[in-house]
Amino acid sequence: MTELEKFQELKQKVLLKYQEHHPFFQGTWKTFSSQDIQNLIGLIEEKCKQTISEKWIYTHLKPETNNKIPRKDMLNILSEFVGFSGWDEFTFEEKSVHTIQGSQSEKSKISKKWLLLLFIPLALVVVFFSKKEESKPKTIQLNNEYTNEKVNAEEVKVFEVKDSVKQELEIKEGKVQVSNNGNEKSKLVIQSPFYLPKTIVINPNGTTTEPPKRIDLKPDDYAMMLKAFMLSDIKDWQTRKEQLNKILSDNLEVIVMLKDDLGAEYFNKSEFSQKLIVPTASLKKMKIVEIKNDATDKIQFIRIKQE
Repeated sequence: MTELEKFQELKQKVLLKYQEHHPFFQGTWKTFSSQDIQNLIGLIEEKCKQTISEKWIYTHLKPETNNKIPRKDMLNILSEFVGFSGWDEFTFEEKSVHTIQGSQSEKSKISKKWLLLLFIPLALVVVFFSKKEESKPKTIQLNNEYTNEKVNAEEVKVFEVKDSVKQELEIKEGKVQVSNNGNEKSKLVIQSPFYLPKTIVINPNGTTTEPPKRIDLKPDDYAMMLKAFMLSDIKDWQTRKEQLNKILSDNLEVIVMLKDDLGAEYFNKSEFSQKLIVPTASLKKMKIVEIKNDATDKIQFIRIKQE
């Protein structure tokens, strides 16, 4: 069985797995609707903690026939969704089934095929460790461009995007580890309410771009000032009031997400400024999760969660 034939079989297993959760669907990939696609994306994200884009499904799963198989990392996700550890185990399972069936009709080939079954796991182990050696992750340090200090992990999110799959990376002591998979292009997307957004294109072992050892993030001055106001003790309320007036838009909207799913509170500029001018213990327990600026760079929107 060719890899394309195995991919067609995997597509059918994905469809059957989808029908286990949505038994009312009795169609084919050809009749798979946009709502079915959204349902499938949700199921895959829930089970595999990975995301497949709608465009990818239209490109690779919807067609009745495929001229080539998709990237292996995407095949791994689909294989995991239908109950395997990955594409290697799925293809190995298929080889095992065909070997046993063949042995029943061609007894003269039993010994050769069992030798093949014994050889495949060994070969997979060799390939696994050789690939693991080639694809050791690379560490990148994230620093504040102005202070040269490492960023606070709670204030920055880093995503690695590869073939439309977006995966959040863990930040430890201001550092992230980036996968290094041959010549596959990927990019890092860095987001934060306190730093300007940044995107880094990476081609790990190619001739284009090596992952940098360090990335400097440029702070958003007004956002940093706002954070300082919320954490500091008041000394001169009149000065603070004047400073807030300079950095906050007249059309400011503030959403405070309450604890225990109790809803949200809304504040305008005047109400929120008053809360900052006369700080309370509860103010220091608030954490900024999103900030948007207007055309003049004044803060126009703030989303906060209570801790």
